[in-house]
Amino acid sequence: MAVKTIVRELYEGSSNRAHRFRYALICFDIATIVFLIVSSFLPRTPLIGVLDVIIGLIILADFLARFWISRNRASDLMNPANLADIVVIISLLAPLAGEGLAFLRVARILRIMRSPLVLLRMRRDSRLFRENEQTVMAALNLGLFIFVATAIVYESQRGLNEHITNYADALYFTVSTLTTTGFGDITLQGHWGRMLSVLIMIFGVSLFLRLIQILIRPHKVEHKCPDCGLRRHDADAVHCKHCGRVLHIEDEGAV
Repeated sequence: MAVKTIVRELYEGSSNRAHRFRYALICFDIATIVFLIVSSFLPRTPLIGVLDVIIGLIILADFLARFWISRNRASDLMNPANLADIVVIISLLAPLAGEGLAFLRVARILRIMRSPLVLLRMRRDSRLFRENEQTVMAALNLGLFIFVATAIVYESQRGLNEHITNYADALYFTVSTLTTTGFGDITLQGHWGRMLSVLIMIFGVSLFLRLIQILIRPHKVEHKCPDCGLRRHDADAVHCKHCGRVLHIEDEGAV
């Protein structure tokens, strides 16, 4: 029981040790994604196979630990991020059953970064994040979409499309498609390829425009008015411009 309490505190607690543990998980996930990208340029060797197994075992241990401390295992098991973890584990430990699907690990980064505990700690630890949270999250959403879309293009087209032989080719196609540049030197094969191109354009452009919107609009701070609920105010606001309530926006006094 003591061990379970410690594990739950690491995953759900608010201590410094728990936050360091969750930061370590984010770093591990980022390192995993970098490895997947780099390995796409390399020939399949026994060393890469061993690294796949090691990463798969770490992810399996993480998944089992979260499942062990879960208070609603049936609901958590059906969570899309957890289902993605299962696919990733199969892909890394039994590649013949799910080759190339390890990129779905990116779903866990998105879930962690949207965790209230992680967001609260990042606001406390990083002034840069605190002042540009919406920009950072919009850029993260766009970046994760580009990664997932690129990985899907790469995995679905390699061996079938002579123009897509590595991750860089797939990334080039994805970026040129979501920006609607469309050079035309690389196109996806078949009806499913065309449908994938359409989805990349629709969702990619939406996320890109969202990021641009945040970048060009006037800087505001997040502070919920206790009366009317308005969240965004000028950084030097004293009163809520909607209801007139006196605000007490925290300020570090920086010029």
